[in-house]
Amino acid sequence: MAQNLEISDFLQQYERFGIDLGLDRILALLEQLGNPHQTVPVIHVAGTNGKGSVCAYLSSVLAAAGYKVGRYTSPHLVDWTERITLNNQAIAPEVLLDALNQVAAIIDPDQPSPTQFEVLTAAAWCIFAEAAVDIAVIEVGLGGRLDATNVCDRPLISIITSLSLEHWQRLGPTLAHIAREKAGILKPGCPAVVGVLPPEADAVVRQRIEDLGCPVVWQSPAQWMPDKIEPFPWAIADGISYPLPLIGDVQLGNSALAIAALKILQKQGWDISEAAIQTGMAQTQWLGRLHLTEWKGMKLLVDGAHNPAAAKVLRQYVDTVHAGAVHWLMGMLSTKDHADIFEALLREGDRLTLVPVPEHSSANPQQLSDLARSVCPGLGMCETAPTLNEGLKRLKEDGITPVPLKVLCGSLYLAGEFYQKSS
Repeated sequence: MAQNLEISDFLQQYERFGIDLGLDRILALLEQLGNPHQTVPVIHVAGTNGKGSVCAYLSSVLAAAGYKVGRYTSPHLVDWTERITLNNQAIAPEVLLDALNQVAAIIDPDQPSPTQFEVLTAAAWCIFAEAAVDIAVIEVGLGGRLDATNVCDRPLISIITSLSLEHWQRLGPTLAHIAREKAGILKPGCPAVVGVLPPEADAVVRQRIEDLGCPVVWQSPAQWMPDKIEPFPWAIADGISYPLPLIGDVQLGNSALAIAALKILQKQGWDISEAAIQTGMAQTQWLGRLHLTEWKGMKLLVDGAHNPAAAKVLRQYVDTVHAGAVHWLMGMLSTKDHADIFEALLREGDRLTLVPVPEHSSANPQQLSDLARSVCPGLGMCETAPTLNEGLKRLKEDGITPVPLKVLCGSLYLAGEFYQKSS
């Protein structure tokens, strides 16, 4: 625990530099470190939603196939070490501290300071190079073209999972603008796998792929296999059947993207059997996304749902498993599209408890309450609670009948706070 606090304190000093997209600082850092990113074969994953699930599937299958796999994702739920994994296990705090100190030692105080994400990204490359991983699965942090992860000239595969309006303040006001940024991870002649995109975004990505001469798979979602449901539901994509432990129809799309990427790796000479695919898929875990759990005996569905597209996916899943009212426990960051998220989630008769997101730039719960009532005037109840723990108690003590489905959502950081308190 002391080392985790030391990591947080270390990274805190770079937080004041905020988000500043660009590649100059990270490339300078990596050059000073000996360009560790050039020693690691990479799968690079961008998109609005689904990135983390696709990374989880890929790293799990590749580990099951016998490879040493690095994975870099964001944000974390409980502590910083989760962002960097070796064979799906979070690195030890001392390993991350050593790498962060290695990065800090070469930062030139007379040059513009790197951002927190750039320092952490550089540390991840150092860890993967030192561990001599066979392959690294790298999730874009924000956007793509100018994201600190976009430093590899020849990725094995570039994947674009989905596109919708998010971070438009930084990436541009339309889907076309955002698509251009996401498509910035594509590299000349390097294979690409692309999910189903809105027409405006699809046109931009297709043009970029044509310009760069990328071999491409335009991947449609998998299909459920109704005759195979144990121990998890099974799906089939491109002739490969596999168990699907992550719930929700959205995983048909995410898992199919992973399968398409694995088939490209097979053609490149990677030894990945169908048995390894099935084993790896079955072992995939990804907390905070449509996760059914319990809190003090109360059944609870936990999902980040931190943008409108993710909120629509959550609502779609809720509607397939529950016909009555929902009691939502929500907190959101101040930077999110609150009205659009409420529009996607709330229905007449639903109940809503709003809490702050601790230790982050949280939206004001009372202001969210006023907004929620204007978006959905037919709410059965709308209240605020001072803390997540108090909000959970309100959920548990809600004794109306029929019993509403109880859902915690609105922020991955709020989900992380829940997991930390529940551990």
